[in-house]
Amino acid sequence: MRQIKIVLLWTLLAAMAAWAILAIYFADLPAALRYAGMGLFLAASAAVLLRVRSRRRGVVFFLGLFALVLIGWLALPPSNDRTWQPDVAVLPYSTAQGDAITVHNIRNCDYRTESDYTVRYYDKTFALSKLRSFDLFLSDWGLKTIVHTMVSFGFEDGSYLCISIETRKEVGEEYSNLKGFFRQYELIYVVGDERDLIRLRTNYRKGETVYLYRLTGSSLEVARQIFLDYLRCINGLKAQPEWYNALTGNCTTEIRGHTRPYGGKVLWDWRILANGYIDQMAYEVGVLDRSLPFEVLKPKSIINAKALAADQDPAFSQRIREGLPGM
Repeated sequence: MRQIKIVLLWTLLAAMAAWAILAIYFADLPAALRYAGMGLFLAASAAVLLRVRSRRRGVVFFLGLFALVLIGWLALPPSNDRTWQPDVAVLPYSTAQGDAITVHNIRNCDYRTESDYTVRYYDKTFALSKLRSFDLFLSDWGLKTIVHTMVSFGFEDGSYLCISIETRKEVGEEYSNLKGFFRQYELIYVVGDERDLIRLRTNYRKGETVYLYRLTGSSLEVARQIFLDYLRCINGLKAQPEWYNALTGNCTTEIRGHTRPYGGKVLWDWRILANGYIDQMAYEVGVLDRSLPFEVLKPKSIINAKALAADQDPAFSQRIREGLPGM
């Protein structure tokens, strides 16, 4: 048992050291300072853990070094003032007057290719009392276990408002799964037309498979409260930016935070992190249509062919839902 405890301790210390080194490496500092900081931390950590005679004292010294890095990392301020990519340069927000909620800066890019597009925005007023549906999109780009999740709210007049939780990238910046753990990207809720957010993934990106599910199992009043919760967060990000985190603040964990009346049925499930199986979990807890076995429901929920056929049709949202289970 003592040997096992020692192995676990050294494993934990090694993991902490690796995290700290990566945090320094990805810090917004000149390269010379970053490399010097990594070398200094590594040398100091090795010295206190291997040279200090008392193992307990060495661990305490190491924790002090780690705390310095962690404090510096936590002190990094997010910003809304950077040179953003055109598709995330404008933040959405909403204003309300009674039942009428106006959402500003709804994105509807005109795509020629995935990377060649004209950014367009519009404002639209929705009647909260006319909200009639709440849908979930999963976009699988080939990993199967990890997908991108989006939600869409449908209204009585046939309009839909889609929300995609993403990284807000700067000009020339690419997404990295590893960098996503180290405060390298601000968080953005892209509020968009489905002809933008969905058609981008079905009609222009290669190799993505998009699934569309109607979320059931709760009242429309609950769906309205979820809609308002999203809007509160969207307005909050305009006033105070936040960091994206690939583990704790990503497209699925943020959705779960907004959908407690749905997701609250599951205290914890490994599929919350391996979100490629989040539809299976939703089916099991009863928030997807269960008139079909899940193995039949999933392939019937693929909308790529419908989206390709609809393309720029103003009725895009209606056409991609035609014949889908539960719609």
